[in-house]
Amino acid sequence: MSQDSNRQLALLIDRGGNVRYVIVGGPAGIWIPDLSAYRLGSGPRLRGLRCVHTHLKGESLSHDDLTDLALLRFDLMAAIGVLPSGLPGDIFLANLMPMNEKGKSWRCWDPLPLASLDVDALEIIQALEGEFRRSQKVREAGDRRDRAILVHASSAPRWAIEDSLSELADLADSAGVLVLEKLSQRRNQFHPRFLVGREKLTDLSIRAFQQGADLLIFDQELNPNQMRSITDLTELRVIDRTQLILDIFAQRAHTREGKLKVELAQLKYLLPRLTTEDSGLSRLTGGIGSRGPGETKLEVDRRKVRERIHRLTKEMEGVNRSREVRRLQREKNQMPVISIVGYTNAGKSTLLNALTKSRIHVENKLFATLDPTTRRLRFPREREAIITDTVGFLRDLPKDLMDAFRATLEELRDADLLLHVVDMSHPRFEDQMAAVEKILEELELKQIPLLRVFNKADRLDLETAQRISRAFNAVCISALKPETFPPLLEKMEVVFPRPKNGILPSPTSHEFPMDSPVPEPV
Repeated sequence: MSQDSNRQLALLIDRGGNVRYVIVGGPAGIWIPDLSAYRLGSGPRLRGLRCVHTHLKGESLSHDDLTDLALLRFDLMAAIGVLPSGLPGDIFLANLMPMNEKGKSWRCWDPLPLASLDVDALEIIQALEGEFRRSQKVREAGDRRDRAILVHASSAPRWAIEDSLSELADLADSAGVLVLEKLSQRRNQFHPRFLVGREKLTDLSIRAFQQGADLLIFDQELNPNQMRSITDLTELRVIDRTQLILDIFAQRAHTREGKLKVELAQLKYLLPRLTTEDSGLSRLTGGIGSRGPGETKLEVDRRKVRERIHRLTKEMEGVNRSREVRRLQREKNQMPVISIVGYTNAGKSTLLNALTKSRIHVENKLFATLDPTTRRLRFPREREAIITDTVGFLRDLPKDLMDAFRATLEELRDADLLLHVVDMSHPRFEDQMAAVEKILEELELKQIPLLRVFNKADRLDLETAQRISRAFNAVCISALKPETFPPLLEKMEVVFPRPKNGILPSPTSHEFPMDSPVPEPV
């Protein structure tokens, strides 16, 4: 039939030996139909279909054939050569391979005359899935964590890429995701649809299957078209850095205010991504006499999201008014305010616990603290102040998230002193410090006194810690060792004027701008 029609023909056969599709292609290739009905299961599960098709010139499996084998996860891919007489020639077979030392993604069999082919397809496929299962990391009973591969593509230096991927891995761990592998690609131009290019994405899809990954996390923010194209090509769940951070915030938000902010940020992120419209989504929702076909399901979803955003915005305005009332009450009581700021996981909550003898939740994960916490701090000289722990900052914080938390961050304007806590044991602590102070500058907070507090000094030798602290005009402490606090408390107290009649008035904030050092205690 292929010889007579001068077209490639294909059969898609299930594991019961039943022909599910008959495909008529062209002289050069075939076009695989939508196979969404044959969903891929979790774990090392192949498609459940094998593809057998003809090659008019008797050639071996092409690169496109092997790409389809990988992306569609066919059980087997077979090509039968067509002789000039119309009789079958050699048959070429290929199957996917588990992780191996040679890094091969598939195995191409030696060509065989069709008459010599004697294989039990079902037995081969079951053996393959068994090999995949044995080669993958064992999933413990009850472990329902997503298994992810992290992807980064940029023209940045290698050290910057590794640092960014390391931070993404920490974010994934905070979200409860098991990271299987971190992959990067240096490129000056990004593919408009696939970001990293189709070939790289094909290799990525194979590695995900070999390792049992069910999630791809990209270190860059993907536009709606890229998100859709990568998902369609790999048939894996795909998220970007912004979605990952939003998911962490959704898990950690406990107060009404925090939940409102996170939901608002999520909806703003979702709205422009409601772009895919399926022909099956169209519904007549207009009543009798309405003009046109009414709204599609997609349009209804968009309208509902916009209405929800409007309601949340109104609720946030009420929350902000309540915060303003509390701020005015503090001003009336003339109680100075100290705000702890810093990069996420720098030790801010641990420091607050140690200073105020509190029991705020502390965890060695990014964004362990999301909702602001306020406590009363008593200095050794019987002076008091309000001290507040804020949400941790992050380099390239998503815009929607920054907008949602801007009201909380702008509350820093009422602070009389900012304690900038820095994890001095981090190899890139200078970059983290610069990222935090850049955000403070964007919020126009440079006029507020700022004291740099270099934390986790116990992870370095004493001489090195002190030398680094002096270089940045910072106080060196370990939040786990209160005996290191006296120099910090002295510098904090010096910023505030002497109390009159036991009342400590609010200081003026223009005396010690952010770029100037806090004066030494007298």
